[in-house]
This record gives sequence, structure tokens and C-alpha cells, in this order.
Amino acid sequence: MSKLRIGVLPDDKPVKVTTELPASVHRDLVAYAEAVARENGQRIDPAKLIAPMLARFMATDRGFSKARRTRQSPTAGGGEG
Repeated sequence: MSKLRIGVLPDDKPVKVTTELPASVHRDLVAYAEAVARENGQRIDPAKLIAPMLARFMATDRGFSKARRTRQSPTAGGGEG
């Protein structure tokens, strides 16, 4: 099996979010969690994969990165200091 993109998960303070997923996505999360357990021995609740997957998706989305940089650009006369 090739190296998974999601590995050991950091222990971070969570923010509770409730959502519904299609059954097919949940099945894939369960399968991914099983693959993580096989690869590195870390058994994990499939729901805990959602945050790192979303973070990875956003970090690699070029359009989002560009929009974020544009939004965070300092403006004349503004900013903190």
C-alpha cells in the first residue's frame, strides 16, 4: 500500500461541528480509518479523520490559497500595530 496522506493525528483542542454525510462518504471514512490502523497501528474514530482531511484539502487548494493571500494583504492605513 502506498503512503497515506493522513498519518498520525495531532492532539488538538476540538471545536464541535455537527453535520450529515452521505453513507458512501462514511463508508470511505471507515475504510480509511482501517487503512490508517494497518499502516501505523493507530486505531482512530473515522469522524476524527474529517478535520485533517479538510485541512489538507484547503492547504492544497490553489484558488483558496490565492483568495486567502489576497484577503490578508495589508492595506494602506490599515493593519495592526
